Amino acid sequence: MKFAIEKSILLENLNNVIRGISTKNVIPVLNGIKFELTDKGLTLLASDSELSVETFIESKLITNISQTGTLIINSKYILEIIRKMPSDIINFESDGNLKVKIFSDFNEYNLNCLDPNDYPNIKLISQKDPVIIKADLLKMVINQTSFAISNQELRPILTGINFKITGDIFECVATDSYRLSKKNVKLDDPVLNDINIVIAGRNIIELEKILVDDEIVTMNVFNNRVLFEYKNIKFQTTILAGSYPNTTNLIPTDFEIFVKLNRNDFADAVDRAALLTQGKEKNIIKMKIENKKMIINSYASEIGKTEETLAVDTDENSNIDISFSARYMLEALKTIKDDDILILLNNDVKPIIIKPLSDESLVELILPIKTY
Repeated sequence: MKFAIEKSILLENLNNVIRGISTKNVIPVLNGIKFELTDKGLTLLASDSELSVETFIESKLITNISQTGTLIINSKYILEIIRKMPSDIINFESDGNLKVKIFSDFNEYNLNCLDPNDYPNIKLISQKDPVIIKADLLKMVINQTSFAISNQELRPILTGINFKITGDIFECVATDSYRLSKKNVKLDDPVLNDINIVIAGRNIIELEKILVDDEIVTMNVFNNRVLFEYKNIKFQTTILAGSYPNTTNLIPTDFEIFVKLNRNDFADAVDRAALLTQGKEKNIIKMKIENKKMIINSYASEIGKTEETLAVDTDENSNIDISFSARYMLEALKTIKDDDILILLNNDVKPIIIKPLSDESLVELILPIKTY
């Protein structure tokens, strides 16, 4: 293999493909990035067997191709080497003995490579009728829900995000059983067959980082995996086994108390009140609504107490005392872009619902915490 390429082009593709590398790889060859050079261009592939990311650089974007071939270069060093190379043009040269020379006019690295024959045969094949969604829309959906996934392996299915598509309605749900985030969007083209899958949250968050504009993303769903294609990138992840819990009944439809208030004012008050409980496991604060006022307070026996008062738009008869996790509330509020929000309540044991005032497609749910 022998070729030369612009540093910026290679670096952009390496930054995307390296998301397929896991620190927990037990197969040594999967710690490397596969470089496969043909007359058509350069394919980069990284995989941890559950997640595979591939990018393709067309030959017209490569400065010079002198000799084709395949190499597996250790991912631990290659990204930093390319990032710190002092030249705009980087040369790769290998004589086929599992060594590669990476050099410019000013410096040179000689690296040992892994054997391409040991690399698994990973296929990233498209379907005839994929789901089509714009990248900025998919990025928004992931952003507004992924924070609510569970990080506890006791219920593996909750470590994923539930993608459901019925007709032209795309519903995304994440929950850790203490909070829930749900977002609905309308697709331009309806699907032929309904989809209901769960994708590992850590993988879908990596996909979100790759999406940067409003280009088209195609989603190809198979029995045990899903392939996303975006620009010159293929992003394939396994589907989690099992059925996601039916969350529809968890979200109340009737409420006794409706509170309208400014999102920033509420978030700032919660943030300040949470200062005294930051060291506590659940970061609990209390909220009282009475006489069209919201009083937020927190107490730590070893530190002291604090109280915040906000004027809110609600019924004169609204009256409730309820406690919740400040961290959960702040994370939910970050997903909302509207200036004004609705907080919907029933009593101190029923879920707290937070919605943007002008957007019915997003629902944030937080379970209250009993403090007595």
